[in-house]
Amino acid sequence: MKASSAFGISGSGALNREQWDYGRVIGHCIPPLDRAGAQNSQSPTEVGTGKTIAEFEKNQQVFGQGDVADAVFYIQKGSVKLTVLSEHGKEAVVGILEPGQFFGEGCLNGHPLRIATTTAMEQCVITSITKEAMIATLHNEPKFSGLFMAYLLTRNSRVEEDLIDQLFNSSEKRLARLLLLLAHFGKEGRPQPILLDMSQETLAEMIGTTRSRVSFFMNKFRKLGLISYNGKIEVHNSLLNAVLHESPEIERDDPSSKL
Repeated sequence: MKASSAFGISGSGALNREQWDYGRVIGHCIPPLDRAGAQNSQSPTEVGTGKTIAEFEKNQQVFGQGDVADAVFYIQKGSVKLTVLSEHGKEAVVGILEPGQFFGEGCLNGHPLRIATTTAMEQCVITSITKEAMIATLHNEPKFSGLFMAYLLTRNSRVEEDLIDQLFNSSEKRLARLLLLLAHFGKEGRPQPILLDMSQETLAEMIGTTRSRVSFFMNKFRKLGLISYNGKIEVHNSLLNAVLHESPEIERDDPSSKL
């Protein structure tokens, strides 16, 4: 089932399995993945000049805000979160990334330092590609360059959708959209339970509101049968229908929650 892109429910932007079969051709840059989604090698090993694979435990930092930006990363297994800390000490979660996604690509655009902190949300297997190796591969491998460009364009579209969502939707509707994205609505196949250990505080940081408001809306969604809890959050089709059809249960405007 594919949802309307007008609501930004368009998936995570990760490249699909068929696209990554190109790894057979350009495997010296990104090693091909097995069916489980992880590199065939199970331990951190050298995979070529300028490329390494490393494992990260839950809550382990991949890089920190202000660190030197000298590599691009590709997630083979697990999920990571991107957080930004303001000068006044306020922290915000600005993204959740999953297998098949890149991060740290700002170094290719001349950013000398990291503008965000990246932390593993679960056990992760991540490929690190030095800036020099990435630039050389983009120049020498047209197929990979095309795929990487498509990925960046998809990521840019998602950022635009997030901005529109933040500017024009209530915090309740922003939460509904986030839950749909985390459950992979908008991709082929059935929705999945949200497997990540996602606290209400993290959800609040991602949509720009308070934890108490998120708790209120989560309870409301559950009472309406839009979501359920069974150890993990499960999102029902009814939540998607409520968002797409402007159901009165999901308020379009909620001035009290615009924090």
